[in-house]
Amino acid sequence: MDTQGHILGEHEGTHQFTIGQRKGLGVAAANPLYVVALDPVNNVVVLGDRQAAEAVECTIGQVNWVSMAPATTPFTAYVQVRYRTPAAAATILPLGGDRCRILFAEPQFSITPGQAAVFYQPDAAGDLLLGGGIIEKP
Repeated sequence: MDTQGHILGEHEGTHQFTIGQRKGLGVAAANPLYVVALDPVNNVVVLGDRQAAEAVECTIGQVNWVSMAPATTPFTAYVQVRYRTPAAAATILPLGGDRCRILFAEPQFSITPGQAAVFYQPDAAGDLLLGGGIIEKP
């Protein structure tokens, strides 16, 4: 279905799709469509335009602090949410425990639950890995 709830077609299961996917959707449209949400409980794949597949924030859990003590106050860093996408400027807001909220300076494409988010600080010797976690929700 589309982001307004209109049924666009049928599929063989949500397990065959990933957030951000554009090809192999089995739906013809005037403009490119992307998978913007998956609802495996109801067997629904939600499609939308590229803007619908972007988000400016996400929540991550299972945070592992690598080269710094667990953060207790907001800080800025570069965050990478997709393997082939460059890290983007963001503010990391600790939520307590092993969770953080990430606010990006610019919208990011296809922030996918279950995937890793990794944060870096530029360093004279290269990027310093600060930590990372698992994306819970965009």
